[in-house]
Amino acid sequence: MSAEHDTPCLPRIVIDTQVLMDWMVFHDARVAGLVEAVTSRRVDWLVTEAMLDEIRHVLQRGVAAAYNPDIQAVKAHFQAHARPCPPASVSPRLVCRDKDDQKFIDLALEQQARWLVSRDKAVLALARRARERGLHIVKPEQWTID
Repeated sequence: MSAEHDTPCLPRIVIDTQVLMDWMVFHDARVAGLVEAVTSRRVDWLVTEAMLDEIRHVLQRGVAAAYNPDIQAVKAHFQAHARPCPPASVSPRLVCRDKDDQKFIDLALEQQARWLVSRDKAVLALARRARERGLHIVKPEQWTID
């Protein structure tokens, strides 16, 4: 994974696994604006190895596996558009009820991302408190670069 682009001035974004599945597996039209911003490099999409591990796991089971996802295309999206980051330290003041989702919150806060895009209720429940720290947690259909 190595996004080959310079991103120092771009607004940073973290995207959770459910939204990535909407993009890369289900081709959900509700994420079209987000996908366009990522693929045209209007945002700096941040990921960690743990996030990659999670999507690899999800692609091999349940509903996603039934859609027969194109694993190589998913890898290509990460290679072309994601910027790898080291694991983030745990945020003591913004803790998610779902420990599996904590990595998204921690990365977004540590890297000072402008947005965390998610459909997860436990993540969305933190939106007001996150906004106080400069992070906007939004559903993909509510996301806009403005």
